[in-house]
Amino acid sequence: MNNFLDNFFKLKENNTNVKTEFIAGITTFMTMAYILIVNPSILSAAGMDSGAVFTATAVSAIIATLIMGLYAKLPFAQAPGMGLNAFFAYTVVLSMGYSYQFALTAVLLEGLIFVLLTVFNIREAIVDSIPVNIKRAISVGIGLFIALLGLEGAGIVVHPADGGTIVALGNITSGAGLLAIIGIVITGILVARKVKGALFLGMIITAVIGIPMGVIDLPNKIFSMPPSISSTFMQFEWHNIFSWDMVIVLFTLLFMDMFDTIGTLVGVATKANMLDKDGRVPNIKKALLADAVGTTVGACLGTSTVSTFVESASGVAEGGRTGLTAVSTAFMFFLALFLSPIFGVITSAVTASVLVIVGLFMIENIKELNLEDYTEAIPAFLTIIMMPFSYSISDGIVFGVVSYILLKLFTGKWKEISWGTVAVGIVFVLKFVFI
Repeated sequence: MNNFLDNFFKLKENNTNVKTEFIAGITTFMTMAYILIVNPSILSAAGMDSGAVFTATAVSAIIATLIMGLYAKLPFAQAPGMGLNAFFAYTVVLSMGYSYQFALTAVLLEGLIFVLLTVFNIREAIVDSIPVNIKRAISVGIGLFIALLGLEGAGIVVHPADGGTIVALGNITSGAGLLAIIGIVITGILVARKVKGALFLGMIITAVIGIPMGVIDLPNKIFSMPPSISSTFMQFEWHNIFSWDMVIVLFTLLFMDMFDTIGTLVGVATKANMLDKDGRVPNIKKALLADAVGTTVGACLGTSTVSTFVESASGVAEGGRTGLTAVSTAFMFFLALFLSPIFGVITSAVTASVLVIVGLFMIENIKELNLEDYTEAIPAFLTIIMMPFSYSISDGIVFGVVSYILLKLFTGKWKEISWGTVAVGIVFVLKFVFI
């Protein structure tokens, strides 16, 4: 069996093994398992049955992540994306007044369009059009962003209700905040001592400590059957597909998903030293197809847009380098369908320690940035800071690419701008002008 896996995933060639890949896959799952709880909560606000959404979330993650692992053979996991689900529920349904069936139809069309764009290499061309220095900066920006997500989820960083400051220090003397601090220290010690599987062990130890602290509740039962998806399966609405609102919704979904996914793929691949000599992600077309098929299938099952999860960086940091990592993550999502009470103990206080340490790993690429040429350094810096400050990977890329074009243009270095970069920049500008 090991020989088959080694040959299929080229484990030795990627300097990894079955055990490392499996632990990496579990680690990725544990850092993103929250989506099984959060996604049904968000989409239920749009009138969808939370049980059905739970099943749709898990199944769409399984399918998309298996395609990523078995077809693209990359260590990235996929599931319904945060931000995209909020746009689905709070903007399209609650703000614009459309039904969730209308929103699911938009997600289906998005997935089908992405399949076509991927087949005709358009999305691949967009990835290749991003300048190398900005690709390196994306990894750094994601590091800051993912650390912020961890700190905020655990309540270490909060948004004061009085509006005095944008962010502030939360309660770190008790509860989830204290547990997260303990977890960061424990995980940091394990990493510093080069313990194998340090991130995974850090989460396990943190969860155990959280039980007597009263932060982690042990489940009353272990096994449960997945809820039916009959209420959300193939629930589409076609009579509004030619409306201007559908165009706006569809374009927004396309934009958010495309550049969030591209940013995650480039950033995590950069951290894993997987980029080729030209700065390209290996098997990028297959990876993007996994995203497109996942979105299409997810819409049919009854969930919002499926995208590549930035938490995949935790598995890469644990040593995951091949599709076996993704397959392991998909297997964990399958188990979660039947063992959901157990995975409920993986709270944000537990995952915070890993996300913060992974944030450190991700910013390592800052050493490779060209900071001497300001037409390269300023766009890279804007890419880095705008990801956490705008709470968006795609917006960070926007600021980086547009500033790159303008700085090169007005400093006489316009020959260094590729036509692909110009085309992407124009799309960015049109998005902010018209949407």
